[in-house]
Amino acid sequence: MTVDAGRIFVVDDDAGVRKALERLLRAAGRASETFASADAVIERLPHERPSCLVLDVRLPGLSGIDLQRELTRNGSAVPIVFITGHGDVTMGVEAMKAGAVDFLQKPFDNAALLEAIDRAVDRHERHRGAEAQVATLRARFASLTPREREVCDRVASGLRNRQIADELQISEKTVKVHRSRVMEKMHAGSLAGLVRMARELEVAQHPAGPMPVPTAETDTDEGTR
Repeated sequence: MTVDAGRIFVVDDDAGVRKALERLLRAAGRASETFASADAVIERLPHERPSCLVLDVRLPGLSGIDLQRELTRNGSAVPIVFITGHGDVTMGVEAMKAGAVDFLQKPFDNAALLEAIDRAVDRHERHRGAEAQVATLRARFASLTPREREVCDRVASGLRNRQIADELQISEKTVKVHRSRVMEKMHAGSLAGLVRMARELEVAQHPAGPMPVPTAETDTDEGTR
């Protein structure tokens, strides 16, 4: 990993620990910033590059676990690697269930910490990539006319052209024209591709309720609609 690959935010109230971790990360080619409290680091998140938090559990004021909860409420995707000299099994389980990448007891192995940081930064980078993809799909969907959106929703839900025409009270030929434009504007090379895009948009907007996937019959019938 190079310095530009990610930024590591170290939060620990022990100045000696912060200094030691700063030296370790510098030697390993990681760019880092150190903070003595959770409140101080909040202003630096989220970051414009893939990043992660190396976070002590017990801190003055807002604790590490409290910060994790706060970031979750705010929708932050910055991954956390917890370090602690006072943690217990219950605390570790809670942190991991809430999405922490790892929960390391002090004194920890430096190699284990660096490996956890690599996993955290990789997770953040993949998340950012997925967000960028969804943003592109949203822009494409926004370029559709209101009628094209109606057709797009129904095509992705598995309706045939005749069914869409009946629902929208337009001709089947008109449905085919709108469908062709939808495929072009969404950059969809196939019905399956359009369904995947629609599902990603639906999941991004309503995580608990992705739209239904067309049946195998609908997929194979694509060229006749």
